[in-house]
Amino acid sequence: MTVIENQTERKLTPDELRTLFLFEALNPEQLDWLAEHGTVETHAAGSPVYREGEPATCFFVLLAGTLSMHRDVDGTDVELNRSDYRGSYSGATRAWLTSSTEETYVGSMTAVTECDFLVFDAPEIGDKLREWFPMAIHLLEGLYLGLRNSESLVGQRQRLTALGRLTAGLTHELNNPAAAAVRATATLRERWAGMRHKLAGLASGKLDPEVLMCLSGLQEEAIEKAAKAPDLTPLQASDLEDEITDWFDDRGITNGWQMASVYAAGSLGAEWLDDVASKVPERHLESGLRWIAYSLESEQLMGEIEDSTTRISQLVEAAKQYSQLDRAENQLADLHIGLKSTLTMLGTKLSGLTLEKDFDRSLPRVPIFAAELNQVWTNIIDNAVQAMHGDGTLSLRTYPDGEYACVEIGNTGPQIPPDIQKKIFEPFFTTKPVGEGTGLGLDISYRIVTQRHRGDIRVASTPEKTTFTVCLPLGDEREPAPAE
Repeated sequence: MTVIENQTERKLTPDELRTLFLFEALNPEQLDWLAEHGTVETHAAGSPVYREGEPATCFFVLLAGTLSMHRDVDGTDVELNRSDYRGSYSGATRAWLTSSTEETYVGSMTAVTECDFLVFDAPEIGDKLREWFPMAIHLLEGLYLGLRNSESLVGQRQRLTALGRLTAGLTHELNNPAAAAVRATATLRERWAGMRHKLAGLASGKLDPEVLMCLSGLQEEAIEKAAKAPDLTPLQASDLEDEITDWFDDRGITNGWQMASVYAAGSLGAEWLDDVASKVPERHLESGLRWIAYSLESEQLMGEIEDSTTRISQLVEAAKQYSQLDRAENQLADLHIGLKSTLTMLGTKLSGLTLEKDFDRSLPRVPIFAAELNQVWTNIIDNAVQAMHGDGTLSLRTYPDGEYACVEIGNTGPQIPPDIQKKIFEPFFTTKPVGEGTGLGLDISYRIVTQRHRGDIRVASTPEKTTFTVCLPLGDEREPAPAE
């Protein structure tokens, strides 16, 4: 610590000590002991009073000036608090513990302006506190150790619960495309066998090579047209199926309705079928149309398999982005990637909600702990979804604000009362029924944003909308986010 030199040792009188809120209720004997053992020290502006990790040898009480409390977070100095309140105390605040391990300062303190402190030797004042207040010290020790253990266990349980919810959602999301791919593969196998049989049937009818070439050309034409066909509304698809079924019935094609949906999916209506009928001999028309239909359906099924496997790949990539298992812990990253992967992981929970996204793609990359920040997005979005009970609008917006990149997450659920808004980031505070919430989600989010990222998180709530805003410093080395 840096103490201003050439100052004579100064002490406070018992009457002066009584003006400090910490000591106002002590008896004369206790005040006399404090007056004898406490020393006033003056620290120059900008000088460190003590540093994080050093042995906690002194207990400090602020008498005058402004102090700053800060901690090292992965190599970054983060200010936690600044105070000029007379009587603020710091340093060896756990000197009363009977722990056998040597206590260290859990953070650092710096004198912002010139500061006067009343300083006590930690072991000495610790012994006196245990002597003066034995029952209170026992209660405090039990509360401190119990709370520390409980917070650790509940925090772990909260993370495991969140992981369980995400795993269940991811399993469901993966199951749907996987099941679709399995069904499409089984159907494709049947259609491929049918197509082989139809080709054999065409050949057994002494099919002219020119007709076979014509059918092959029509097959390729049908596949190409189907690939470029516009998406039809359910009503348009139904009308087209009826038109095609009537065309088949007019030409005596057996069970033509079974092929109608395949041709309708490719937008191949009566006009195209008329062209086929004009090129293919009548005796080969039905077999030829069924052969083309099998080819069309095979292409459609392969498209379903491709879509399903692509969806699975996207989900796996989203899970990888969400967990950041293959990335360095701290990195310059695009905030939108984490938001998108979180939405993907929570996909099943968003069913029935309206999702609105307003992303500013000009935002540069931000220095973040990506996996931890994804936990923040999960906590806020999950709370928003629960508040809306399956009916409402979830909105996400990103925008720059000076030296910060901001993420705004809103929902149209009920208003959070003003008195609750003040407590919403406190540990163990929850409005959920017993057993449904730990009260640590937003507390963890608050610490991740403010302590780990030196950012800010705030909430605003009206009867129409509740909005959480997270602002993160852009950092010194700015890189543009990639354009999509």
